[in-house]
Amino acid sequence: MPKLVKFSRLLSVLPLLFLAGCNMVVMAPSGDIAAQQRDLILVSTVLMLIIIIPVIFLTLLFAWRYRRSNTAATYDPEWHHSTRLEIVIWSAPLAIIIALGAVTWISTHKLDPYRPLDRLDAERAIPADTKPLTVEVVALDWKWLFFYPELGIATVNELAAPVDMPINFKITASSVMNSFYIPALAGQIYAMPGMETKLHAVINREGEYEGFSANYSGAGFSHMRFKFHGLNQEGFDAWVARVKQQGTMLNRDAYLKLEKPSEKEPVRYYASADADLYNAILNMCATPGKMCMNEMMHIDMMGGGGKESAENREKLQYDNRHADEGIVAPAATVPATGAPARSEPARSTDGNSMQHDMPGMHSTPGMDMQHDGHSMPGMSNGADPAPAQLNNNN
Repeated sequence: MPKLVKFSRLLSVLPLLFLAGCNMVVMAPSGDIAAQQRDLILVSTVLMLIIIIPVIFLTLLFAWRYRRSNTAATYDPEWHHSTRLEIVIWSAPLAIIIALGAVTWISTHKLDPYRPLDRLDAERAIPADTKPLTVEVVALDWKWLFFYPELGIATVNELAAPVDMPINFKITASSVMNSFYIPALAGQIYAMPGMETKLHAVINREGEYEGFSANYSGAGFSHMRFKFHGLNQEGFDAWVARVKQQGTMLNRDAYLKLEKPSEKEPVRYYASADADLYNAILNMCATPGKMCMNEMMHIDMMGGGGKESAENREKLQYDNRHADEGIVAPAATVPATGAPARSEPARSTDGNSMQHDMPGMHSTPGMDMQHDGHSMPGMSNGADPAPAQLNNNN
């Protein structure tokens, strides 16, 4: 018996040991947006517990009261309806759903990451003469690159901002999708190649906070972390001065070297950065000879380039941009890189291999593609070959 008591005590302490190792930054944030998101979690949880707790309690109560050994409990096998009970059963969940719907509707618009801030915290509005700090974020493999366009500097794996100053983040990626996340500041926002997402946030307390990618993006994902420093204005000015004093130049050549996949990249400072580099990364044309996406969209908007645009195909290939150096992008497709497929090819009933790499297939005039004795749709005798710009292989 004493051993059983001691064992039960150990079991009761075990949950506390797990909680001691948890980082409760999500529930104790230092930024107003993250604080509002925390409040939303708490409100939603409380509203749901209004139903969950009574249901759990009544389930245990009914199981005990109407147990087989309790002969004093009323036994009424013919009972089938109670208007009063139906009202309680349906009205309470309906009220909770309405409340949750209202909270969700309001918070969805109020906490829209694209919506500019209208306050510093719950008690302070943004002063009329306040100018937000713009930070351009690029998710690389596997590190973070931050541009400060108004200051002309850039950093790798280190971010800083003054306390109580609104921050306008512009976020993109170089190759694969990641997720920009500083739990103490605001919720996660996806970083996607060829696209720009936005986040408006503010840090209200000085300190050093953890930032990382919350979306798996390959081998170096676990180390894709950075430090975010919330500083007073004097501390931020000193940080900017240190970056300018210790940093180097970030031009196209330096970026192309930095862009190559690497893990556990140390903090780097750039005293000056190419003013057009972020837009080139966003439009996927930082590599010489590539056509920018906005240029291609302009051509499409004007009606396309006709047959002459076939030469643009190589200018719009991105997955194999480091293939000649023996570096394959993490999410490169097989046709783009020429790498063999990892899965075994499907085989027909006669044991022959069946090719399914349709984008890479070429046909010739007069070629009749047969399938079970019938011509495949769109591949009749005398059909023209697929346009070159639709094929992934040269």
